[in-house]
Amino acid sequence: MNIKKFLNLLKRIEGPKLDFKQCMNIENDSGRKELAKDICAIANSRGGRGYLIIGIEDKSKKVLGISEINFSEEKIQQIVSSRIDPPIPVSLEILQYNGKNIAIINIYDSPQRPYQMRDNGAFYIRRGSTNDTMRKQEIISALQENLSINVELCPIPHSDLNCIDDGIVRRYFLSQGIDITDENRVELMENASIIYMDKNSGRYMGTLGGLLVFSKINNVCIPHNMIKIVNKINRNSKPVSIIQGDLISMMDEAEKIIRNVITIKSYPVEVVNEGIREAIVYRDYSDFSRGIEIVLGYNSIVITSPGILINRKNTNFYNYINRNMWIYEKIIALDTWERSLSIASGFNRMRKEFKNKGRVKFVNSIKDHDFKVVYPGIKNFK
Repeated sequence: MNIKKFLNLLKRIEGPKLDFKQCMNIENDSGRKELAKDICAIANSRGGRGYLIIGIEDKSKKVLGISEINFSEEKIQQIVSSRIDPPIPVSLEILQYNGKNIAIINIYDSPQRPYQMRDNGAFYIRRGSTNDTMRKQEIISALQENLSINVELCPIPHSDLNCIDDGIVRRYFLSQGIDITDENRVELMENASIIYMDKNSGRYMGTLGGLLVFSKINNVCIPHNMIKIVNKINRNSKPVSIIQGDLISMMDEAEKIIRNVITIKSYPVEVVNEGIREAIVYRDYSDFSRGIEIVLGYNSIVITSPGILINRKNTNFYNYINRNMWIYEKIIALDTWERSLSIASGFNRMRKEFKNKGRVKFVNSIKDHDFKVVYPGIKNFK
């Protein structure tokens, strides 16, 4: 690291990927434990490479330096590998500034998140300038993002074969050129991970993806599969609509409601419906605490979907990782209108449709763990 980069970091406040330390003692166990915890929390936080800078007073940013260098990159890597699972890629730099030594630990971004402390099993993350334990939802999301688990295939307790709609199942297998009969129906569904047999009880349960796509009554087991539409535009339509059911039916019902509420012919309603399809296909279904919300207003139309979009290159939203690929494949096969085929290229089209009428905003909120699409309201189209 050069001096210019160091001074730029010094101007920044402490946050998820930056921590200043006045000193560090790795000669005792508590010091090594604290260092591992700091590195673990920074590595588990989103935002690219992180930095732990030693020799800086964190409040005043006064450069104090370190009196002696009693640690090495090898020692730090040993601490990390023995205390964190999986080991985090780090490196150490000693930088001289105004005659003082500054230690900089680089904590590299890696697809191995989330990282876990070996001694207590905790997953740490940075919240602002402090370390905190990761919440259940954050751990699940990190595992899902890095393909360590497939939440779509998790069995849902209290569900059974009666939850699965036979008509949707038959349509799906016919679309794949597979003949389905009463004799092979259960076997085909199990092989396709629509259902799961619990080996202890010998009974079948629906998987999360199976219930989302193939059940019209899935709200009994997964009530978070819901779309709430708040209408602030049209007094002739319901002020609040709640949509539940299988995902294809939810798409159909949402489009119907949007077209009934937004009656201005010049408004690009189809682009709003495309945003709803994006939310349905790519929302984070491991978040059981909330559903998709759509607020239709004069000044803006906002679609809020649980779960942030994960960007491959951290540059724009056109490179996001496709969450819920199992679900996506099933919807493509079942959607006779072929609406879902255009989802992957939807963001650019949304912006083009509103050219000269306002700006479409995409808000990826790490803090709230949600993704918003904010369209211009109807006021510019009257």
